[in-house]
Amino acid sequence: MPELSEVSPTHSSRKSLYDFLTESAAQLDVPLVRIADGRTPFEVYWDSRFLGNSRIAPCSKILKQQPARRWLQANADPANTTLYVGVDASEVRRVRGIRAGWSPWTVEFPLVDEPDLTKEAMLAEARALGLTPPTAYVEGFAHANCGGRCVRAGQRHWLRLLERHPDRFLDYERREWRFRAEHGDVAILKERRGGKTYPLPLSVLRQRHVRDQRH
Repeated sequence: MPELSEVSPTHSSRKSLYDFLTESAAQLDVPLVRIADGRTPFEVYWDSRFLGNSRIAPCSKILKQQPARRWLQANADPANTTLYVGVDASEVRRVRGIRAGWSPWTVEFPLVDEPDLTKEAMLAEARALGLTPPTAYVEGFAHANCGGRCVRAGQRHWLRLLERHPDRFLDYERREWRFRAEHGDVAILKERRGGKTYPLPLSVLRQRHVRDQRH
């Protein structure tokens, strides 16, 4: 299959997560430090010979956590630095692991202390402050990671991506096809059949969706 661009074209009126970060930092009047590994998620999958999925996502570790830790080690003394993580009350189960993973820095989770603060309430508060949330939320996505192509997401998320941005879905479908051709029966998604778990390629998910739409 032909190679496609990792990043799909976007209309100028669309707001990305990066736009939101830039606007937020400007409103807080604090510098926004950008750090990057330089690779795309699928380049990480090829380099690690492992396709990211809902259970294990090497892209998150290699492209986010490791560069952030390197920057912290070079620029932030644990003795006088506090890290704030945006995990909310619905993800309180993650707090212990995150805190342990970022030791020796002190880690705080201010959103965990507000159990009634829903995602909708957070977005409404952002708008009230004059910020424009990423367009992904307007489109019904639960988060704005990777332009909707988050390998940690489930089937419902990927079907929404197929409906909203079929070019992005087909891009990853082709990339997954190439990876499977070299590394065997692996897939971003999984499904349960007869009490067992099987890989569910994006091409199969799309074909089923098209078939169901015809009936």
